[in-house]
Amino acid sequence: MKQLEGKVALITGSSQGIGEAIARKLATAGARVVINYRSKKSLENAKQIVQDIGRDQAFIVRADMADVEQINQMFDEIEEKVGYVDILVNNAGVAPFYSFMNVTEEIWDQTYRTNVKGYFFCIQRAAPSMIEKKSGKIINVASTASKIVTSPVIPHYISSKGAINQLTKALAIELGQYNINVNAVGPSTVDTPFVADYLKDPKIRKQEEQANPMKRIGTSDQVGDSVVFLASDQAEQINGHLLMVDGGLNVQGPQPADNMER
Repeated sequence: MKQLEGKVALITGSSQGIGEAIARKLATAGARVVINYRSKKSLENAKQIVQDIGRDQAFIVRADMADVEQINQMFDEIEEKVGYVDILVNNAGVAPFYSFMNVTEEIWDQTYRTNVKGYFFCIQRAAPSMIEKKSGKIINVASTASKIVTSPVIPHYISSKGAINQLTKALAIELGQYNINVNAVGPSTVDTPFVADYLKDPKIRKQEEQANPMKRIGTSDQVGDSVVFLASDQAEQINGHLLMVDGGLNVQGPQPADNMER
């Protein structure tokens, strides 16, 4: 029997990148996975993921994590199809690449609606059934930026990921009494479509690689493996923890030069 067989896992923002890798890894571990996508642009890839995994083990739901009404509709649809969510992976996020003086109120609100508000209300909606069953795993995709100031210095994004670190700790206390584990993973730069424009400059890619103690950029699969571990029974006594998947970037002193244009 696979370690997550019989479990239902919702992965937000899982039509590409880290979210896609997490969904595929959870499916390989036996979970039935819910692939969340936001736009028509990402629908085709979401369908392909379901086809690859198998329609008996995966299905798609559309929702924008910045919209609480859509979050509630998403959970209504999931509950109608499968009853409940055993594993919630909050992954959907945005990182508008604007330096401090160029951040508008709209950019700030966009960042926090998706990166913080979306996480909070997904957990709030998933929690009641987990509390009733006295069982559940919640994993938040945070960032190295949850602990240190990373490059490029985009403070609206960095502060939103810091908020996720604290939210994880607070809800670990709130929900731990019901045998619900709330943890997070903290990737450093991972080569995905999310940062494709940023990494297409060979100089920046080289800087990112050299700044990391492992002298390489991480992969989505490495993050996915970490999520599978936190979702498994092997992590039963791990709660309120931020598991860094960053090659040791957060434990060294000097950080990469700020690559944002001034």
